[in-house]
Amino acid sequence: MKTTIACLHAHHSNIAYIEQAAASADVELVHYVDPGLMRQIGSDPSFGEEQAKVKVAEQIRWMLQMNPNKLLITCTNYIALLDEKRLDTQVPILKIDEPFFEEILAHNGQQLLLFTNPATVEGTMARLHRYAAQQGVAVGGVESAVIANTFELIMQGKQAAYTREVADYIVRLQANNPDLKLSVAQLSMVEAAEHARRQSGAAIGNPLTPLTKYLVEGPATSPRDGTMER
Repeated sequence: MKTTIACLHAHHSNIAYIEQAAASADVELVHYVDPGLMRQIGSDPSFGEEQAKVKVAEQIRWMLQMNPNKLLITCTNYIALLDEKRLDTQVPILKIDEPFFEEILAHNGQQLLLFTNPATVEGTMARLHRYAAQQGVAVGGVESAVIANTFELIMQGKQAAYTREVADYIVRLQANNPDLKLSVAQLSMVEAAEHARRQSGAAIGNPLTPLTKYLVEGPATSPRDGTMER
């Protein structure tokens, strides 16, 4: 019997990416999309972090009613708001950023993580530092930057324009900084990163590639200490 993975997304465009990542894995994906929470966080000053954590827990409890074997959260803001102590479940919760963090931490030089959604930066970077601390390593030379005025395009359904603008920005940035390791931090940016890679010839890190390996092969042994990745 196939493993059933319930996937929580903040935007429907992430579904295709996860289907692509899991194409070689013996799994069945069930998708849940809820963009409302991210919109509320960004537009309602009275909606605090505690309320957001409650909403994330409610959403996941609802997904658990379908008895999946695992859960996968693809939105970094949802991950940052996740409080697993509230859930009281034995179902493993996979977080899309953890295999990506492993890839980032394995690189020793200067790195720049690119975002299009400003609301995602703080939570993602905080999680990166917490994850590194859990692994017993330092986060050295990793900075973040937002590609301004692009996230609105994808929220308006203008995927082609979004991909084009993000890809063009990455190509220009890579040309001006050939020794800088670039990665895109959001799943919605993966297609643009691939376009940029083909144009520039430079490897652009993204969350999808390490997730694909994770879903097909399972957790890997960390080269740093021989323990299993979480």
